Amino acid sequence: MATARPRVQGHAGPSMQDVADAAGVSVGTVSNVLNHPAKVSPATAERVREAIGRLGFVRNDAARSLVSGSTNSVGMVLADIENSLFIDMAHGAQDAARAIGQNLLLANTACDMTLQDDYLDLFDESRVTGVLLAPMEDSSAGIARIRSHGRQVVLLNYAPKPGTCCSVLVNNEHVGYLAARHLIDTGRTRLAYVVAHDDYQPVRDRRRGVRMAVEEAGGGVSLEEIDSVGLTTSHGHTVGRDLARRAPGELPDGLIVVTDALANAIIHELHTVAGIRVPDQVAIVGCENNRGAGTAALPLTAVDMPGRTMGQEAIRLLMDEVSAGKQHRHATVVLEPELIVRASAPL
Repeated sequence: MATARPRVQGHAGPSMQDVADAAGVSVGTVSNVLNHPAKVSPATAERVREAIGRLGFVRNDAARSLVSGSTNSVGMVLADIENSLFIDMAHGAQDAARAIGQNLLLANTACDMTLQDDYLDLFDESRVTGVLLAPMEDSSAGIARIRSHGRQVVLLNYAPKPGTCCSVLVNNEHVGYLAARHLIDTGRTRLAYVVAHDDYQPVRDRRRGVRMAVEEAGGGVSLEEIDSVGLTTSHGHTVGRDLARRAPGELPDGLIVVTDALANAIIHELHTVAGIRVPDQVAIVGCENNRGAGTAALPLTAVDMPGRTMGQEAIRLLMDEVSAGKQHRHATVVLEPELIVRASAPL
């Protein structure tokens, strides 16, 4: 085995040549161990890894990306990491990325479009293989900017403008439909949809689904729409207190609530504080099945979205686009939601 060459004073760390010398192999063999291990015999690979560990070698992905134009990393930008849908997306994307030798870099924007643009630019400058973006608002300008630099983008849970990028969507119109249809099928006739931020595409889609189910039911079912102003727990407490002050005949007997945080807070104000029985007097369905939304006195019936599958499909679409190059044609995958029945609106 050859002896590693003396380190030059001030050198930032051992180089691939140092590893090659220590292992008695070529630099190309070291590169294959790091990037294409199947090309190297197990004994040689073990010798190279031993040298890497002994010397403390850390490869310079930044330098490698300057040569190749990309890293073995995918950037993922999420609107709200407190929502379990986005966490599930990240888990699915990470599993799929690791299976093909890619790393997942995660960023949370907290629904801040300025922060979202900053992360898109950061991942672009880092020369990631591509970006998965799960926004709450139209992000076409940011997408166009980084795509113009050769960076592929796949959009999650938000339909892109036609021809701009691939996307993985939940049928959010069906989310609203399932929630309203369940209440109608269990005998509720005075429905209310608690909603805010109609500028968010998934919210608009859910509204259409709710209205469709009510129209389909005919004149025997009414629909009131309640503006919650925001989508957080505090907004839900306000809506719940307002509903509790209504006369019994003016109270809806079924609520579709656009977020689970709103829904759980409403259950607390009606059932726990005001003594209005849920589900006997008012049945409540949420539209997210968000495990991060907290809990209420009763487990919430909610519409579940397949976040893990969304993340997996997004990685597949991204790598298909990277492989196809100019021959690529943008595709959209639409996944269906599922109603999870619990105590707040039983069958």
